Amino acid sequence: MTNADPATYPTTFTPYGDRPSDPEQVAKLAELARGGTTHEDLRDWLQLVDSIGELRVLEGVDWQENIGRITEMLTHSDHAPAVLFDAIPGAQKGFRILVNAQAERSRLAVSLGLPSDIGTWELMDEWERRRDETEPVAPMMVDGGPILENVLEGDDIDLLKFPTPLWHPQDGGRYIGTGDAVLTRDPEEGWLNMGTYRVMVHDSTNAAIFMSPGKHGRLHRQKAFERGEPLPAVVLVGLDPLLFLASALEMPYGQSELEWVGGMRGRPVECIAGRHTGLPIPARAEIALEGFLMHDEERMEGPFGEWTGYYASASREEPVFRLSAIYHRNDPIITGVPPEKPPYEAHKFRQYLKSANLRREMRLAGVPDVTAAWCHGVGGCQLFTAVSIKQRYPGHARQAGHIAAQCRTGAYLGRITVVVDDDIDVSDLDEVIWAISTRCDPERSFDIIRRAWSGPLDPAIEPGKKGFNSRVVIDATKPYEWIDQFPEAIGPTPEEKAVTRQRWSWILR
Repeated sequence: MTNADPATYPTTFTPYGDRPSDPEQVAKLAELARGGTTHEDLRDWLQLVDSIGELRVLEGVDWQENIGRITEMLTHSDHAPAVLFDAIPGAQKGFRILVNAQAERSRLAVSLGLPSDIGTWELMDEWERRRDETEPVAPMMVDGGPILENVLEGDDIDLLKFPTPLWHPQDGGRYIGTGDAVLTRDPEEGWLNMGTYRVMVHDSTNAAIFMSPGKHGRLHRQKAFERGEPLPAVVLVGLDPLLFLASALEMPYGQSELEWVGGMRGRPVECIAGRHTGLPIPARAEIALEGFLMHDEERMEGPFGEWTGYYASASREEPVFRLSAIYHRNDPIITGVPPEKPPYEAHKFRQYLKSANLRREMRLAGVPDVTAAWCHGVGGCQLFTAVSIKQRYPGHARQAGHIAAQCRTGAYLGRITVVVDDDIDVSDLDEVIWAISTRCDPERSFDIIRRAWSGPLDPAIEPGKKGFNSRVVIDATKPYEWIDQFPEAIGPTPEEKAVTRQRWSWILR
């Protein structure tokens, strides 16, 4: 165990190594970040975040214990910076790890090319608009790029050269894939998926990729294995934050996340072809692992502390991911987003984007007057969801609740869906609980959905019975039949609250 006494622990804060030496250039970067600008890769992103004062570089922290400890502290602290770990003891010089990258709205905005000071609802409105209007742009295949600065094949393949942390003390191994993107192609339909799945290091040439049932990568795996074939895959374990966002969110079946990112940027993602799989590999990624998920070989994977805050998936035999090549830039950066008790980093950025996705999917399903939606971080942006509506007809609230609980964004491992009136701020948990407590009567207001889509990570389901769960839809709206007679509430509307905070929040500083 490493001595973590700050008086003796040999760590130092240092400036970001790629910070421009010219103060005017730093000021120009900060101006671009505040105004909204696109970036090309993780290193451009780091310069922008550094320019607005939200990046720290910490040297001398061990991967065995304290990188994990510090990451947990950062993700559970408000307004904590992104931290780049460098000079990691025992690791090759220049090999780095980035954590807490997008835990603040300002840094999420930088990833999306939006002004770093954008407000909550403005960011969500813009995200929803882009989801509606973005046209896919296919990747551009190129012959070279920074990812080819180091290519390891054959006996040179060595996963253990990377300072992969032991993120939690009880983990069954070291997980190099947390803030990652796994690329696979549908063996029958040919479309490319990019999804975020945990990746555990077995040894220098083998790893494990855990994919929950129903996820698109898991469907690709099923199809390949049913044909008696391994599944080609590429795992990006260091990558552009925008690529990670696309990978970590629920995209429609058949949609290529790489093409979606190209559409978001208005230009294609430049990719090289994997030497062994032919899969596209973003040319400016940090680290890419290329290989095959074996249909005829399994090894024990897990346990791993997951996004529910538990070791609910335990350990099991999972297919071996056998590496054929490792690609990495000089001085590569692992992007770490290890799960913690909710809310952690992934929940802090997903709450904006998933909430906008949920509102959009309800609108596209034909539910009128959905005024807001919020996937609460305390429920892992999955287990506790609130939506608000302006009631128009009898049954409107039930319709909204059931669709919110079963659409693409809400379906996987949901638990509680609450429908409230449009005078409730759905992002304020106190207001949502107040609405439940004062506007619903349990015998009238609770619906149970049975045998819904769950999975191995569900901590409330008994071992051996995981796969299905039930969920509750709570109608916390004013009863439609006598809505005009319902007592008038005290206080401002959500819009009035926003105006007050915009004008007077300086008092709280």
